[in-house]
Amino acid sequence: MAEKNTIARPYARAVFEMAQKADKLSEWSESLAGLAAIIATDELQQLLDHPRVTRDQLVALIREVAAELPEAVVRFAELLVESGRLACMPEILALYNDMRAQAEGSQDVVVVSAYALKEAQQKALTTALSKKLGRQVSLSCEVDKELVGGVIIRAGDLVIDGSVNGQLNALARRLMH
Repeated sequence: MAEKNTIARPYARAVFEMAQKADKLSEWSESLAGLAAIIATDELQQLLDHPRVTRDQLVALIREVAAELPEAVVRFAELLVESGRLACMPEILALYNDMRAQAEGSQDVVVVSAYALKEAQQKALTTALSKKLGRQVSLSCEVDKELVGGVIIRAGDLVIDGSVNGQLNALARRLMH
């Protein structure tokens, strides 16, 4: 995953800078999400690694299935095909959205807990995270019963593992060293 992020970062940065100059961050975000959805289809995934499918055939296929997307996005997809980086589209999208959120002063945060958080807990967590991150936080909550207790907070590259499982794993690592 880290390798794909390294490969995807210059592409995401270039698209972000272009979208920012054109004042179309939101439009590009939606278009890139559409492109990522097209690329994620099983049919296209099978063709990406097929030895008999040429890059020209892949470009023609992308152009056909992505016809409803803006021309600039289709050309971007063609560039990814030409450079053999089409498989990095999910990482490009994620990095682009992170850059957009940072530019807009917001942050998407995912909280995974063993039990559903009450509304008051969510508000308190949102307030605390907004203060810590210095941004407007958009909280998304998930439940994972295997955590036993506690929470895992993911905000971009920041991961705070306050789960019981995480604490037990950390204790086990310390005891082994």
